[in-house]
Amino acid sequence: PFTMLVGGILPFGAVFIELFFIMSSVWLQASGFTASTRPMGPPDQPPYVNAAAQLDTRLAASDLLDELQSIELAHGRERKEEQWGPRTLDLDILLFGHQTINNPRLTVPHRGISKREFVLYPLHELDKNLMIPNLGCIYRIKPRCYRNGLIQIKH
Repeated sequence: PFTMLVGGILPFGAVFIELFFIMSSVWLQASGFTASTRPMGPPDQPPYVNAAAQLDTRLAASDLLDELQSIELAHGRERKEEQWGPRTLDLDILLFGHQTINNPRLTVPHRGISKREFVLYPLHELDKNLMIPNLGCIYRIKPRCYRNGLIQIKH
C-alpha cells in the first residue's frame, strides 16, 4: 500500500476518479478528512485544499510517480523552479509501504512529513497508529505540529 496527499487550489474529486479508472492498478483503502490550509511559500496564494488517502497498487514507486505527475499535468500543473509556488494540483507520495526511498526523483517518507500540519492531521485521521519509517508512530509526531490555521472541511 501507499499513502498519498492530494492538494492544490482546484477541487479534486475528479482526480480520485482518474486515479481509480485511468490507473487500473490502484485501489482506495481509506481516506482521511479534507483540510483547508494556508499555502506554503509566497503569501499571495489562495488557500489550499488537502486530503490524504491510503491506496494499494501493483506499480513500482517510480512508475506510480510517473502516473501521478501525468495526472498533475492534465490538470494544469506547471513545474517551475520556484519552490512552494502556486499549483493547481499536487499529488505527493507520502509513504510507500514500509520502504525508505531516496533518489533524485522521489523521497519517501516525503520530505517534511513530520512538520506539515496539512499532512499529519489527515494522516492521523486515516490511521492513528500509522508507523512512519525513521520517524515512528504518527500519534507521537502529531502533537509536536501546530494546526497553523488548518481547518477541517466537513462533507
